[in-house]
Parts: sequence; C-alpha cells; structure tokens
Amino acid sequence: MRILVAPDSFKGTATAAEAAAAIALGVRRALAGSFPDATVTTLPMADGGEGTAEVLASAAVARRGTPGQTITLPTTDAVGRLTEASYVLVGDEAFIDVAAATGLPAVADALDPLHADSYGTGVLIADAEARGARRITLGLGGTASIDGGLGILAALGAAAHDSRGYALPKGGAPLVRLDHIDTAQLNMKAGMLDYTLVTDTRAVPVQAATMYGPQKGAEGEQIALLAGAMLQLCEVTGTDPEAPFMGAAGGVPIALSWLSRTLWGNEEHCEVVPGGRFVAEALRLPERVAEADLVITGEGRFDEQSLTGKVVGTVAELAAEPTGADKPTRLGIIAGSVTEDTPDGSLVQQLEPADTVTQQLSDAAARLTEDFIQSLPRG
Repeated sequence: MRILVAPDSFKGTATAAEAAAAIALGVRRALAGSFPDATVTTLPMADGGEGTAEVLASAAVARRGTPGQTITLPTTDAVGRLTEASYVLVGDEAFIDVAAATGLPAVADALDPLHADSYGTGVLIADAEARGARRITLGLGGTASIDGGLGILAALGAAAHDSRGYALPKGGAPLVRLDHIDTAQLNMKAGMLDYTLVTDTRAVPVQAATMYGPQKGAEGEQIALLAGAMLQLCEVTGTDPEAPFMGAAGGVPIALSWLSRTLWGNEEHCEVVPGGRFVAEALRLPERVAEADLVITGEGRFDEQSLTGKVVGTVAELAAEPTGADKPTRLGIIAGSVTEDTPDGSLVQQLEPADTVTQQLSDAAARLTEDFIQSLPRG
C-alpha cells in the first residue's frame, strides 16, 4: 500500500509542509490496524501562490545537491511601509514569492488598490542579482497590488512617464496616463536575468482588476479605473490584452515580459508558466502519483477555481491519467469547505471543529483513509 500526500497550503492556517505532515499523521493512524507496513510519503505542493518559492527551492536543493541560502533583507510592503522579506538562493537561481514583500495579508489593515505597488519585490530581485543570481523564479500569487509590475521596474531603475515627460506616481491607477517607460537608469544586469513567472491563474490583464481587484479593496469606479490602466499598459508595452496569465499578481507579467523582450530583442528569457503543472514537474509528481494507490491533496477552500490549474486540479488530472498499473490511483481531497462538485470517484472530507488546525487536518485524513480502506475489494 502506497499513499502520497500532496496538499497545497491552507492559507492563513497551515503551510503546505505543515498540512502535509498533519495529513500524513492521520493517514498513518488509520492504517495502523489494517496496513501497518504501508508507505506514506509527503510532498508539499504549490501552484504559484504563497509558498511556491519554498517548495521549488527545496526541489532545487534536492536536484542539485547544493544547500540553499535564505536571504532576509529590509524592503517595503505594497503600501510603502518598511518591512522585511525573504527569498531563497540556490546556486545561481533565486526563488522569490511576490507575496513575500507585496503580499495581501501584510497590508490588510491599509488596503490601497489604486496606489499599492510591487516595488518591494523589485528590491528582492535586485538583491538576488547582486548576490550572483542569474535566474529568477517568481511565484505570483497573493499580491495586494494591481500595478502591472511597474513597481518592480521602478526598483530596478526604470520609470513610468506621462505624455509630458513627468514621472507617474506609484501604483496602478496613474497608469491610465502612461505614455512611455524610461530605462535610462535601469539596472541592466537585473533586467537581463532569466525569469520564470509561475502563475496561479489564467487571468488576462483586465481581470487583474475585475476578478481580483475586490479582494484587494477595489470597488465600483476603482475597478473600472484599474481595468483601464491595465489596458493602457498593454497598449504601451505591446502586450496582447487577451493574453492568458498576464493578469496574474496584479499584472506583474506585463512589465517583466516587456522589459525582457525589450532588452534581449526576443521572448526567450522570460517564461510565464501555469503554476500547478510547473511545480508538479519540478517535484516529479507525475511519476509519484502513478506509483501510489491513493493520493491525498487539499486546500483551504474547494471552489470553482480549484480545478483550473490549482494544486488540487493538477493532482486530480495526474490521478486520472492512465498508469499502466492494475489499479488506478484513487484521489482524496481535504478542504476547509467544498462549494463545487469534486471529480467523479474522489474521496472527500471537510475539516471539522477541533482544538487546532493540525488536529482538524489529521482527523480529516484519518476519516478519508478509513473510507478508502472500506472501498477496497474484499478477499
């Protein structure tokens, strides 16, 4: 009996690693009587959202056999307040979550959707280049800004200007007046790094405002203003306004793709990838799912977005793929809430009240594993 535990983080309550450990504990408890020799393997997952940098850095350490270094430095949050943020450097590759400096939870008390920016993330990128990074892998989920990535460019020395040549204030709203981006003072070395942008959404540029603006505090006319700003940024940068993924992280891929294309003269040095599948490949998840009898995944809320490139959807797709084995891999899902239909044949458990989140996850995993055992053919 082989069981693989590959959850996402349960946002605000448990990291992917913490969730995986708690779920594995419940699985082992349920297996102790019937399958004491069963193998339970944990593989914390991510999809481009918070925690992606840690997961991918761990995979890089295992792949390269070299230790990673966690770098912590002063920077600014999405509303310009001084803060500290960390990233991981493995060899010449830096793994950074945009949410580390520009995340939503840190500014929940001071949401400013019109003027929040990604400058703090640009500080981390510049620091990584100074420490020898040649590639940046950027997890794009969980941001508080809708600035099209212009804050990152500002931290690298580029400046957004209006048609009169005046520098624009920070944030997304002023971009409705964007005429050109001045790169005279650009940190060329940082701009010419190889970028992999790991997205947790297929959003097009205007959806940075219309779909994700409300969770960042935007409402009514603010959403319309920010949507217009994204369209103006697309016009200036030559970005297709219908391009999927470009609306991730408040439009960060728009600016970074434009910068890389401008400096290199081609699109080969800035890659935008769907997060779930990219992380899965980095962790060799397809092979591990194929070897498992049961794979358990999970997230805080299973909703209409869960099967569209998120961790749960990616694991579900892999579990449904033919393996050539006598028995298909069974899928188990644990979630805080379930508001959409889950894949046919999957085992599902919602969290129930307990003293701690760890206990909730462990108990849900034990119940799910017991259901799996009961479903096995007898004899």
